Amino acid sequence: MARVFIPAQLRTLTDGLSDVELSGNTLRQIMAGLEKRFPGIGDRLCPDGRIAVGLQVSIDGTVTSRGMLAPVGPESEVHFLPAIGGG
Repeated sequence: MARVFIPAQLRTLTDGLSDVELSGNTLRQIMAGLEKRFPGIGDRLCPDGRIAVGLQVSIDGTVTSRGMLAPVGPESEVHFLPAIGGG
């Protein structure tokens, strides 16, 4: 199962868990698993079925540009990263 890391600001929705293991072949399936286990987290990470503005997803150390269709392997690590801005 993929290991999904929960951003610190959303751990109140996961009873303080910093990571969970979920099965799924795509980011969409992983998100469905997160929402089923922790109702409300999906709306925060992926409102309207898309990755939230200001948030990026890293799968196995690579920031994905495939959105919810990004493939996730059984041993993958998934991180939700706030986009960093500035100049």
